[in-house]
Amino acid sequence: MSQLIPSESEIVERLRQELAKAEPSRRKRIVDKFVLAALGSIPWVGGFISAAAAYRSEESQRQKDSLQGQWLEEHQAKLQDLHATIGEVTSRFEGLGEQIQERIEDPEYLALVRQAFRVWDEAETDEKRRYVGNIVVNAAGTRVCSDDVVRLFIGWLSLYHEAHFAVIREIYQYPGATRYDIWTQLYGELVREDSAEADLYRLLIRDLSTGGVIRQAREVDQLGRFMRKRTERRVKGTAPTTMESAFEGTKNYVLTELGKQFVHYTMNEVVGRLEGGEP
Repeated sequence: MSQLIPSESEIVERLRQELAKAEPSRRKRIVDKFVLAALGSIPWVGGFISAAAAYRSEESQRQKDSLQGQWLEEHQAKLQDLHATIGEVTSRFEGLGEQIQERIEDPEYLALVRQAFRVWDEAETDEKRRYVGNIVVNAAGTRVCSDDVVRLFIGWLSLYHEAHFAVIREIYQYPGATRYDIWTQLYGELVREDSAEADLYRLLIRDLSTGGVIRQAREVDQLGRFMRKRTERRVKGTAPTTMESAFEGTKNYVLTELGKQFVHYTMNEVVGRLEGGEP
């Protein structure tokens, strides 16, 4: 076990390795600031280094079989994932040109990095961690929206579940999809309206609608103002006897403009660049 625990210098060296091949002083400055911001946002990293040092100094078998050893093993694996994420992000910085140097030294950007990696640490899936990496890179390379909005997007990554993200992707790929379309594409056959699955689906749509990520499609005028929908008159005595279905198939959904920017910053395996909005 003791051979698996890296020293503090080994951890730092791993995170720098393969990232300082060109322009050493400039690359070192970029990597150091980014790595320190990322590591400094995750509380257990410092504790891991201290515990690993103490663990190596203990030679008794009792200590090696302790809960401390199990904790170190668990966080060693997580540290390797963190190293992989940081390495991937910094390698993608290579494609951003000279602008990355100024951006990486911006305190506001480093604050975004800290917030993002706190979300990374709390994420339960590789999918959400990948979105965190995407937003860190895209926030460095594009200025489609302000840092305040990017901060909101990072909050959405923390707030929403992977099931929410599946709905977002579906509406992005198929603008105007109905709740029926989205459900059948993601899950297949319909379920009972009073089932837990239908309740969960209603919750997903409601969360994203009230959160400003998706909305029902509406016509707009030349100034971008939403037009009122014309109310349909019902023939007397023909009122429906049941509530609207969770899988209603006539109302079309689209991403809000804010929702489109969220996709741009977090899901660039779905969309490479935001159409018409790239500076």
